[in-house]
Amino acid sequence: MEGAELELERRSKFLSSLIQKKKAVEEQDHCDRLNVRVRASDMPIPLQNRAFRSARDHLDAMPGKLDSKRLALALKKDFDSSYGPAWHCIVGTSFGSYVTHSTGGFLYFSIDKVYVLLFKTAVEPLDH
Repeated sequence: MEGAELELERRSKFLSSLIQKKKAVEEQDHCDRLNVRVRASDMPIPLQNRAFRSARDHLDAMPGKLDSKRLALALKKDFDSSYGPAWHCIVGTSFGSYVTHSTGGFLYFSIDKVYVLLFKTAVEPLDH
């Protein structure tokens, strides 16, 4: 019986690895279609995909030249309304940053030739 259990566990691990590889390929395909490259992240995949899709949609809707402020505002409002307040967004082609963020609330990515830094901070009431 022990041999059968070991074989079942081995097969289960093999199937799990295949599923993980398939998901990774699908996520990469999704990023490739949107022309997105993740630079750094501490954010769940569904939230990342939401940011990518939102950024792509807003960029495609912009007539002519990039409006960094407009894109940053749109992403911030989208995430504030969907995931609670205190999201911050920086958009541009060249910038430096050093930020403190809430766990699970950090994403730095490029889309086309634009870089986007999206992060969440904790909101704490002021004691007067």
